Amino acid sequence: MPNSLLAAKFASKDRELIQIVDAALADAARRSGEWLVCRPGCTQCCVGVFAINQLDALRLRNGLADLVQRAPDRAARIIDRASESARRLSADFPGNATTGVLEEGAQADMNFSHFADDEPCPVLDPETGNCELYESRPMTCRVFGPPVRSQAGLGVCELCYHGASSDEIAACEMKPDPDDLESSVLQGVEENTGARGNTIIAFALRR
Repeated sequence: MPNSLLAAKFASKDRELIQIVDAALADAARRSGEWLVCRPGCTQCCVGVFAINQLDALRLRNGLADLVQRAPDRAARIIDRASESARRLSADFPGNATTGVLEEGAQADMNFSHFADDEPCPVLDPETGNCELYESRPMTCRVFGPPVRSQAGLGVCELCYHGASSDEIAACEMKPDPDDLESSVLQGVEENTGARGNTIIAFALRR
């Protein structure tokens, strides 16, 4: 299926997912007040690679395609940064550097946890400190900052919630996708594209 048709097929459900997550973020931010210090230009969460799924990758590529039409010079710089980053990371990439798909399993997770911690996101504008594809950013980026529960417990950005007690932090917990809509949309993307497994932003946007 051509990318344009694929984008249209999943755009509605993805917009619904984004609205749910962004509403949860807004609510958590309201409850957090000054404890949540995330602001434009803060790049704490933009350095060091992290895994994204195929829905994130599709959203990013569609956002980049839109930017090519609106601001081709900016889009070209993103592509250059992504391609350069992918070349730097390929030798030690804990997965298939040709497809960009990460390995799976406990050992693979351990290998990835120490991989490219100092690598800036290629979508980060190094001059302004802003995300060039902010509206198309992955789910990890959308939930970073407020308290979000995982298997490891309730995690927050290390720059936020200074002076807050454990109970106060818990009261600000963000529940980004309570009905797990993302899983069903992701399954549809994987079934229709044939692309499965996690990747990273540089490999998703390289040329």
